[in-house]
Amino acid sequence: MAAVLEGIRVLDLSWGISGPMAGMMLADSGADVIKIEPTGGDPCRTAPRTRLGYKTWQRGKRSAILDLKNPEDLGLFKMLATHADVLLESFAPGRTRELGIDFETLSALNPRLIYASITAYGRENEHSDRPGYDLLVAARSGLNWEHRGWPETGNIHMSGGDDPLPGYECPWDWLQGPPRDGPMTTAMPAPSMGAFYNAISAINAALVARESTGRGQWVETSLFQGAGAASLMAWQRTENPDADSYNTWINCSRTPKGHFECKDGRWIHCWVPNPRFIIEASEGDVIDHDPDLSVKNDPNRFGSGVEEAFVIGHYQPILAERMKKFDCDDWLAAAAAADVPMQEARSPETALADPILLADGCVREMVDSELGAIRQVGRVLEMEKNPFTPGGPAPEAGLHTNEVKAEAAALKAKPAPVVPAGTKLKSPLDGVRVLDLGLAIAGPFGCQVLADLGGDVIKINAFHDTYWHKNHIAYTSNRGKRSVCLNLKDPQGMEVLRDLVRSADVVQHNMRYDAAVRLGIDYESLKQIKPDLIYCHTRGHESGPREKLPGNDQTGACLAGVQYEDGGMADGGKPFWSLTSLGDIGNGFLSAVGVLQALYHRARTGEGQFVGSAIVYAQLLNCSHVIARPDGSGFDRPKLDRDQTGMAALDSLYKTAEGWIAVVAPTAAHWDALKTVLGAPGLDDPAFATGASRIANDKRLRSVLAKAFLSRSASEWFTALDGAGVPVEISDPTFGQRLHDMEEFRRRKWTVGYHQELVGHFEQMGLLFDFSDTPGVIERPPLVVGECTSEVLREIGYSDERIAELADAMVAGVWEPGQPLLIGPRRFLGYKESASAENAQAPQPPKSA
Repeated sequence: MAAVLEGIRVLDLSWGISGPMAGMMLADSGADVIKIEPTGGDPCRTAPRTRLGYKTWQRGKRSAILDLKNPEDLGLFKMLATHADVLLESFAPGRTRELGIDFETLSALNPRLIYASITAYGRENEHSDRPGYDLLVAARSGLNWEHRGWPETGNIHMSGGDDPLPGYECPWDWLQGPPRDGPMTTAMPAPSMGAFYNAISAINAALVARESTGRGQWVETSLFQGAGAASLMAWQRTENPDADSYNTWINCSRTPKGHFECKDGRWIHCWVPNPRFIIEASEGDVIDHDPDLSVKNDPNRFGSGVEEAFVIGHYQPILAERMKKFDCDDWLAAAAAADVPMQEARSPETALADPILLADGCVREMVDSELGAIRQVGRVLEMEKNPFTPGGPAPEAGLHTNEVKAEAAALKAKPAPVVPAGTKLKSPLDGVRVLDLGLAIAGPFGCQVLADLGGDVIKINAFHDTYWHKNHIAYTSNRGKRSVCLNLKDPQGMEVLRDLVRSADVVQHNMRYDAAVRLGIDYESLKQIKPDLIYCHTRGHESGPREKLPGNDQTGACLAGVQYEDGGMADGGKPFWSLTSLGDIGNGFLSAVGVLQALYHRARTGEGQFVGSAIVYAQLLNCSHVIARPDGSGFDRPKLDRDQTGMAALDSLYKTAEGWIAVVAPTAAHWDALKTVLGAPGLDDPAFATGASRIANDKRLRSVLAKAFLSRSASEWFTALDGAGVPVEISDPTFGQRLHDMEEFRRRKWTVGYHQELVGHFEQMGLLFDFSDTPGVIERPPLVVGECTSEVLREIGYSDERIAELADAMVAGVWEPGQPLLIGPRRFLGYKESASAENAQAPQPPKSA
């Protein structure tokens, strides 16, 4: 079976992280990707932060060195571009025009070219000329203040209001993150990773659109929009943050997050924490793999309401003591038997040595010409008709130069592409209907991406979904959709769903697949109704022994090594689950990419197919800067410090006399300028004389710099360092609060606002990608369950009388804007309060140690 992008040619002029990763995904999908490198090769090949990642991100590509300032090489490049399908670049805004390879120039030669740009902040705004390093984008945008939330909760921080937990405090050792206030960073480069997911989604969407329009277009995203993808939950602002069930304890930095140290010193994350299981399983001297979970003395999981923090504070020391009774493997076995989501926070190298991941194919082993046998992330999408196959090892710089130049010369005899007559599209997925049967975030977010691309996404809700859709977390993944409320356990509800499937192009869900089989909504059943259906199932785990275990963002982050990395555990830190995690959301992007590629295949062949992805796949991508030997031993690489300030002394946050500063100094020139501005005598130590010696003496250098930066304010340091050409930003704790007032972002729909029935005026991050020809759309606020039931059923031929019958029988739920959510026929069922509320008298908040 052919790879889905077989016959597609890509010119990859990008460097860093997001562009090379997008090129890797295109190569893994079968495209012929040619990496165009400058004389001397891409400098990121040897940079400490990207050196090992390039062994993965450049796989399956060919490498050619072309000097674009040389007229002969420029001519060959333009000939390649004239016959290419995709060009991927990450130059600063305006630089491609100076080189004569900008979108206007190349699209005139090749109107079918999809030209993808990844910049730091996009074009023509006040941030456009700022340096594009991950730490600096995170500092300028305030992202590194969002990773663990805010004491008053992120929603109150963004929207204003009173602290919902007055007097509530926990000891630092109960909490995640370093025992200090202030910003922090993660090992996962969130801006670049978000930009990668944005870019690969947009490129595939542009390929789908080109099948209808015949034309290419300019596709753009940025590290800032990547930060926005990571901060969808953090950067929400609403008129009424105290609306019923809207706020939660989850984005409160004062609440424990379910991390526990076991008897053997290994760490486990149990999410959402399950006191009933932990207490009942640990009652005896031997762990109980089959505890009686019908006992209701303790909650079976914590609820999401913000007041639940008091219950969590009561249980945290009890649960920590119980978890310390047994080893990690004992707890994992018991949790698996009891169907409780719990995994060890292990290192990325340990993950790459996992035989289960290797057997699945999401980890692969290959031979690198420099390092020998290595393990790296493998296949991260499953496609029934188009196998997703990672390519060969990363080539040496310029390995294919002569071959590529000969191909370019031969193209001179080939006529330029002719644009066929096509159909005008309003958006990339104009006319595509998607049925979203997903739960929580990992499934619904992928469908939100499809909605932002113009798909008609119909969310199939159950009656009891009302409670979830009041929650701010659900608001991150459910805009742009039309909600139809059905009882799928009623045969009449299933008949309505089957009628909807007949009208659909895509069905997507993330329920356990055996549940889909029992309901009769598995792929084999639905393709009998719609033979060319694209069916996407996304899950928590890889195929194999863990496949049926409960999985979520947190379990995936543990298994892949993200929590280990983000917590600085190699330096003695604790596991850390970031509120800007790209596990659920990354998996949503992967599912959207799979659907887009299946749509591309269907446009060319008429065939539908089954598509699969998993949260753990996304988390392995998020840790793909790490490779390992087959035995799980690693290679020397930068690692986050336990204080979570940076990956190295010259890629770090520093506290100043007033505020925090972020500094990145990757070159010798940057180092010399930094030394000159700081004027600290300790920087003249011979231990810091060379790049290699600075890496070898990183801790000493951090100490010298930390002391020096305390002598002046962040604003003073910024003025001095920026003026000297040192990449620097002030870490801004208020950027998020100002974000939705920035006119330029609103104009571009990078932020959006609208009236939402339950919380009033609501603002959130908007489009994460820009298209020159088929723009993305955001047409609706986060949904209210059942608000479009009548509208959608009328579209597929149901009469008002029949809809009323279904509503009276509680088969369909109908809600009209402006009406309260009520209990009874044609109304929504109420939601039973969380199990922890069964404790009639909530315990008092624990006092800080």
